[in-house]
Amino acid sequence: MPWFWKPYTSDVTSFIETLKAKRPTLEDEQRRGRSLLWDRQIDRGAQAEYGDANVPQQPYVYQTRQR
Repeated sequence: MPWFWKPYTSDVTSFIETLKAKRPTLEDEQRRGRSLLWDRQIDRGAQAEYGDANVPQQPYVYQTRQR
């Protein structure tokens, strides 16, 4: 390693590091917030009913149907 080489950290990286240093519980809070919205069990029955109730769309949506 050359003597003039300095390790570089971007502004974003330094901001995140200081934020984590100020709030050590930040990652746990993020995990709890994620679990509220994303980590859920899927109801397979309801998902199958939703798929069965799906109506196929006509090829050109904005064209009126001719009878």
